[in-house]
Amino acid sequence: MTRSKPTPEPHWLNRKQMAASLGISVQAFDRWAVEPVARIGREKFFDCGSVLQTKLAELEAKHQQQQPAGADGEVIDPLLEYRRAQEEYRLTRARREAQEIKNERDRGKLVPTTFAIFSLSRLAAEVATILDTLPMTMRRRHPDLEPRHLDSLAREIAKARNVAAGLGENVHQHVEEFLALESGKEG
Repeated sequence: MTRSKPTPEPHWLNRKQMAASLGISVQAFDRWAVEPVARIGREKFFDCGSVLQTKLAELEAKHQQQQPAGADGEVIDPLLEYRRAQEEYRLTRARREAQEIKNERDRGKLVPTTFAIFSLSRLAAEVATILDTLPMTMRRRHPDLEPRHLDSLAREIAKARNVAAGLGENVHQHVEEFLALESGKEG
């Protein structure tokens, strides 16, 4: 019985051909330690898939070695130090801004909005009280004023009193409008 001699597949390359197709020397290709897909006599044959798998496995192993691992084998983020430095910078900046705000408040150049609302509400209540008594005061001091003049004055004072009385409730809206205008100027 005669055996037929095995023949290489058309996509198989020997060592020399594979090295030439990769643009490296035969010795360099031998260092890659690629397993041949077939051996015919003394000749070894390789295909691109096996070369690619070998190099990808090598890169994966190299990548795994570069990744520091924690005590439990968990991979440590290589950017961890950078991220920590960024967080420290943000925290330092926020602390600096908070200290600047506190210094401005201590100098009396800045007040909390709650105090501003409280103060303006008290002022509005005092103004509303004065406006409320103004028609009677005018009637006593100027008896010669006609009732129609006093009624007209009372109507206008009622409008002003209502605006003053609603000031405490409208301060938040005024602050929002102010901030919107300020951000419009900056943009």
